[in-house]
Amino acid sequence: MKGLTAAERSFLERPFVGVVTDLRPDGSPHSTIVWVDVDDEGVSFNTAWPRAKPRHLASDPRVSLTVVDPEDPYRWISVDGSATLVEEGANDQIDRLAKKYTGRDRYPWHKPDETRVSVRISPGRIESRGLD
Repeated sequence: MKGLTAAERSFLERPFVGVVTDLRPDGSPHSTIVWVDVDDEGVSFNTAWPRAKPRHLASDPRVSLTVVDPEDPYRWISVDGSATLVEEGANDQIDRLAKKYTGRDRYPWHKPDETRVSVRISPGRIESRGLD
């Protein structure tokens, strides 16, 4: 599988939200808005236990992420693949994402009953338009 191109990575470094789709236990799609992270290892997003996303992905790791430029709907990227859930470093990641998306140094909505989790996408397919 190819990795991200330089243009795709640059696009994902912008503070554009993404739509993640996972699968419920009955096989129906479950889509939510997420903050998107990109690094040398690829694309990821952050969520928390006991929310639906990590529960769904723990039982069926198939995932799709689409990010669209809010100023130009013909500039977008879609990453389909398999999710790996990682708790280590997830609190640091959500703080980095809070800085990217809100300008705050720390994620302001931490809840004591939640455990943050990074969801790393191992891509099976990457498609993009308008990023050349």
